[in-house]
Amino acid sequence: MAPVLTLRGLTTVFGKGTQELRALDGVDLTVNAGEIVALVGESGSGKSLTGFSINGLLPANARITGGSIDLSGTDLRTVPAREMRKIRGKEVGMIFQDPMMTLNPVLRVETQMRDALRAHDPLPRAALRERLIAALAEVGIAAPEQRLRAWPHELSGGMRQRVAIATALLHSPKLIIADEPTTALDVTIQGQILALAQKLCKERGTALIWITHDLAVVAGIADRVSVMYAGRVVEEGPVDAVLDAPAHPYTRGLIDSVAANQPKGTRLPMIPGRMPLLSDLPKGCVFAPRCSRRSALCDSTSPPPRATGQGQTVRCHHPLTEPAGALA
Repeated sequence: MAPVLTLRGLTTVFGKGTQELRALDGVDLTVNAGEIVALVGESGSGKSLTGFSINGLLPANARITGGSIDLSGTDLRTVPAREMRKIRGKEVGMIFQDPMMTLNPVLRVETQMRDALRAHDPLPRAALRERLIAALAEVGIAAPEQRLRAWPHELSGGMRQRVAIATALLHSPKLIIADEPTTALDVTIQGQILALAQKLCKERGTALIWITHDLAVVAGIADRVSVMYAGRVVEEGPVDAVLDAPAHPYTRGLIDSVAANQPKGTRLPMIPGRMPLLSDLPKGCVFAPRCSRRSALCDSTSPPPRATGQGQTVRCHHPLTEPAGALA
């Protein structure tokens, strides 16, 4: 079966001419039907921008300059803006981090969901309402008829996020992009939303990109994970392989910085330095200035992707799968 989404060499820049800043540089990503792929990395690594690039929701000063975005055989880069509006919401759904930013505070839930449904599927009023009630019930909202009449501020954070998920699923899209949708929720509600997302993806066969900085979330929900740094995917592979035996020093640093992974009372390890500015990226490997395995090769040449033999693909001249003595 062909993948639902395939990114090859996706490059997105801000500005033009001498002011052009490359925010995404050759991003490769594949998502299959019913699969959950997590995008992980620090703030500013390009996770959310990847999602916005796929969905054609870039700001006015940004544009895609290279690569392809293949959605079930259609390159979204070649689709005119008018046609893209027909795809966005119907074939590609999106769930944002803060449901209060997604839901209009002055419109009832029913009005907002009805408009989203009618944008692609103009059903008769009675059938439309039944569809909305069924959608809310599917995401675990009790008394859906009552919730349809509610205003967003009358719902809890977890309930609002469920409404956002139900809205994204109205047209049974092939792909959903979830941009840190549980960050603002407490741990209990977060777990419920994660379980819901997994259940719906498996039952519907929907492909899901889950954007997050939380490795605990990744371990609990994802089938595969792509680790991003400075607009590049530096490691990709099955979630268990990447989290149990990371090949890239940056991935290792992210895992070590999780408090739960360290003995009680010990100082929490940190990755030294900070992510480089887009206007001042290193010539070779973008992670080299922060890396303990840095060599002269890292300073001069950007590493190509390479298979580790353990199921991962890594962009590193000296991956952790090689002994430290191999550094040169």
